[in-house]
Amino acid sequence: MPEHHRAQSSTTESLTVSPALDLVAESAQTPAQYAPIDRRVLKLCVGAAGIGACAAMIAQALLALITLTTNLAFYGRLSLAEAAPAGAVERLGAWVILVPVAGGIIVGLMARYGSKAIRGHGIPEAMEQVLTNESRIPARITFLKPLSAAIAIGTGGPFGAEGPIIATGSALGSLVGQIMPSTAAERKTLLAAGAAAGMAATFGSPVAAVLLAIELLLFEYRPRSIIPVALAAVTADGVRMAFVGMAPMFPMPNLAQPAGAALAVYVGVGALMGVAAAVVTRILYVIEDAFERLPIHWMWWPAIGAVVVGVVGYLAPDTLGVGYHNITGVLSNQLTTGAMLALAGAKFVSWSVSLGSGTSGGTMAPLFTIGGALGGALGAGIAWLAPAAQVDVRITALVGMAAIFAGASRAMLACAVFAFETTLQPVGLLPLLGGCASAYLTSSLLMRNSLMTEKIERRGIRAPAEYMADVMDQVFVRDVASKDPVSLRAEDALGQVRAWLAAHGPGTSHQGFPVLNERGVLVGILTRRELLDPQRRDDQVLSAMIARLPRYVYEDTTVRQAANHMVNHNIGRLPVVRRGPMPTVVGMITRSDILSVFQRHVADAQRQPPTIRLRRLVAGGKQSTET
Repeated sequence: MPEHHRAQSSTTESLTVSPALDLVAESAQTPAQYAPIDRRVLKLCVGAAGIGACAAMIAQALLALITLTTNLAFYGRLSLAEAAPAGAVERLGAWVILVPVAGGIIVGLMARYGSKAIRGHGIPEAMEQVLTNESRIPARITFLKPLSAAIAIGTGGPFGAEGPIIATGSALGSLVGQIMPSTAAERKTLLAAGAAAGMAATFGSPVAAVLLAIELLLFEYRPRSIIPVALAAVTADGVRMAFVGMAPMFPMPNLAQPAGAALAVYVGVGALMGVAAAVVTRILYVIEDAFERLPIHWMWWPAIGAVVVGVVGYLAPDTLGVGYHNITGVLSNQLTTGAMLALAGAKFVSWSVSLGSGTSGGTMAPLFTIGGALGGALGAGIAWLAPAAQVDVRITALVGMAAIFAGASRAMLACAVFAFETTLQPVGLLPLLGGCASAYLTSSLLMRNSLMTEKIERRGIRAPAEYMADVMDQVFVRDVASKDPVSLRAEDALGQVRAWLAAHGPGTSHQGFPVLNERGVLVGILTRRELLDPQRRDDQVLSAMIARLPRYVYEDTTVRQAANHMVNHNIGRLPVVRRGPMPTVVGMITRSDILSVFQRHVADAQRQPPTIRLRRLVAGGKQSTET
């Protein structure tokens, strides 16, 4: 092949490129440089803070609506005074069973004629919208979800208010993202900001709310998403404090520093909670499957599930309604071992059947109650059997509360921090971290999907299980691009190039060729198909065949930027240019080169033989190490 077909010819080294031409190439032809923070992030932060404030107000309104519904349904009065359904059981007797049934009928009608999306506890539904619908949640969910939840919980449903509030905050964030011009990634950030704000506004746990958003909704950790979510959570918690103050959600007596033996016990309790989380998840979906087989319309399922809620509530009144006082009682060791076991069993039956029926409710408060009661009962038993271990029943209850949800949701860090923020007991942090980690481990060994992802996995939606650094963002183009590409001169005739292809082309795998002008500057790319197009005449000059500005990347560009550049412009190859006053084409990168990056990613997961071997040699009474 003639020398002028090489991009790095001897004449190219002496060429100069005008600054204007280089500026145009820099701004229009290379991939945009990624900026972790830009002005768009500032706008997102303002919007997220507004969403946080609105979500906090919605949370207070929902709590008031639940109280109003409870007073009306169980006491027959219009009042916003605090009232628990358990206090009306003795007065109503067996008639109390009908109250949850009435609520189930209303929720079923709302789901049937309003939106089916109000069914369930909200987080899997939000995950589904993030993964499949570019974070677009129907606007009507913003008011239908809290209204249906207020009716379900206010009529005795065994749920906490946090699940519906999180779902409502998600819908609000998505709505704002749909109203304002935004990308799918920005809508996801706003959706997660609304969810985090809802949780912070309920429990006063902004850090845990941000971690929950990362682990269950964002599926990433980067500045442009985490900062708006954090500001939304802080704003929501600030608004909450204006209403209820700064007291912890679940106050408990100060804890003593755990000893080594006790710490091992707490980690073991967490592992058992992971087993319990797997059991709870499987039973819940067995119940859901049972309802799916009923020969009646799903609109009536919440009412059927409410019958169980009413019966259990009549026998164990504390299972009715939100029941945050149950968590406080368990964490303060105010219940006997038998009472804690009875509470855990009754709450589980009531909650699992009701949620499995498709009513509107949450999972956090019920699981906290169940896990806390089980953990407290385990701690009491261990303290009786092995007093020397100095196990604190309150800490086992705290670990049980956080660990069962960590095992069920796989949000390990969020659960550990949540238990600290809602109790303000720093001594519990170490047991919490160990317990939540062991719960995560055992539940992952026992079930592939979590309580949150099983539902959407059944619909054929794959939820991310690991959040890893982008391997393509860690490799530069120069590491994978082919070197010294064959180039063409813009002034050559097509016939001349075809003759060269006929003589030398079959031996090369090149499918695209950079075209350089007389100064060696890249002016375009021509593919083999374009060069061999029979409709083009042999006397046509190559420069006349170039229809668009060339797209290229620098050799120090990341492979991720190159891949994005290809996708944005629908091209399969890019010239690689070396920076400098005389930019030179030094390579070509193709889709195949980009895929080759994943070879090292796969290799990282392969087991390798040891590269260092240690042998203990005993000679003359001395020990040495040989590599």
